Amino acid sequence: MLVTVAGLGVLNSVVLDVRDRVHDIGILKALGMTPRQTLLSVLSSVALIGLVGGVIGVPAGVWLHGVLVPAMGHGAGVELPRIVLTVFGPVQLIGIALGGLVLAGAGALLPAGWAAKTRTATALRTE
Repeated sequence: MLVTVAGLGVLNSVVLDVRDRVHDIGILKALGMTPRQTLLSVLSSVALIGLVGGVIGVPAGVWLHGVLVPAMGHGAGVELPRIVLTVFGPVQLIGIALGGLVLAGAGALLPAGWAAKTRTATALRTE
């Protein structure tokens, strides 16, 4: 459910960004930009954000888990074993961090396709 909500948030942001830059995309298309280059341009605009989000979000989530779960156990009067605190291994954490990049790309595919299919004249008329 959280992945779906995050994907829809990325989709919304990229749709607004592409709608805002449609005239610029039209100018680039008039200068010879191909639909494939347009698609890659939109996808690359979100790739860095998705990667940075995953790289920052995973350590922040691990840190919050390490702080909040013991605090909840202490509040309940229970001493939690160490295995409860170390739920993900390094390989899994790298996969989750790269998931931010995959999520950003998946959320940007629809608006990127729309931008690639937009005719040059239509894009230049918008303002």
